[in-house]
Amino acid sequence: MTLIDDVGLAPLPADLVRVEERLNGSVRADDLFLGDVAGHLLAAGGKRLRPTLALCAGYAARGAAAPATAAVVTGAAAVELVHLGSLYHDDVIDEAETRRGVPSVNARWSNIVAILAGDYLLAQASALAASLGADVAALLAATIGELCRGQVLELQHLFDVTRSEESYFSSIEGKTASLMATASRIGAMVSNVSADSLDALTQFGHHLGMCFQVVDDVLDVTATEAELGKPTGNDVHEGVYTLPVIYGIARSEELRALLGRKLEWPQVTRAVELIATPDVIDASMTVARTHATKASEALAGATELEPEVCDRLRTLVDGLVQRSS
Repeated sequence: MTLIDDVGLAPLPADLVRVEERLNGSVRADDLFLGDVAGHLLAAGGKRLRPTLALCAGYAARGAAAPATAAVVTGAAAVELVHLGSLYHDDVIDEAETRRGVPSVNARWSNIVAILAGDYLLAQASALAASLGADVAALLAATIGELCRGQVLELQHLFDVTRSEESYFSSIEGKTASLMATASRIGAMVSNVSADSLDALTQFGHHLGMCFQVVDDVLDVTATEAELGKPTGNDVHEGVYTLPVIYGIARSEELRALLGRKLEWPQVTRAVELIATPDVIDASMTVARTHATKASEALAGATELEPEVCDRLRTLVDGLVQRSS
């Protein structure tokens, strides 16, 4: 079972197929090489969590008895294209060799090709957003800016043992939560919900995104390489000191002395041992659960939204938290 399966809304599987068709159409190009490169990660699959949020926002507005409107499907495809484009750029930054079980674009072709293909995906996302109106296009443009801001802030604190919680939270608000909030907001915008419901769904997406990233960062030091698809402690190795690392440094002088520079893998293993202690993981998961609660609370006051859909969205949040157990 995947997180998407947990949502359990009848139209969702077929609507995700429609989103996939829209995505495939968007990455095609007259230049066959560009089309192959742009479609490389799309063909490798993925959670499709962001399109799911857009679709569910549409269901919350209209009910889940009927398929999503064409506008919601287009918005769902636009946010996923932004996500894919950002992954192409992230893999260049991280010098990643694989993504989703296949060679990364930068490893298979080159950094230059990956950057340009990522730019192409962002351009295609912008075109889809523009087809939905100026408000949606402006929102997506602002969100791309937030993704960049969050990533740049993270890069400013690589190998920084003094990185603060505030810096970490600000970074993940930009690089992760902003796009999930936008996915929910676009699905609601094109479904013509009230201002209160629009804000409720946006806040839901924001807090879900914060929860998602904190749990992901916990899994980086607690899950196996087979589960992660990358080495355990990969963020530590790359100098990205996430919330569990920040909490671990505050509790361990050995860890503080060990970090602050590029480590060999045996040293990463020791660092992970010092980070993945019960109190550090519990403290990190308390933050994730707080955002999960806020996500659920955001929907509570939106009385015009479909109760069944809101309940399924709460189930989705619960599934995010349970990934770490």
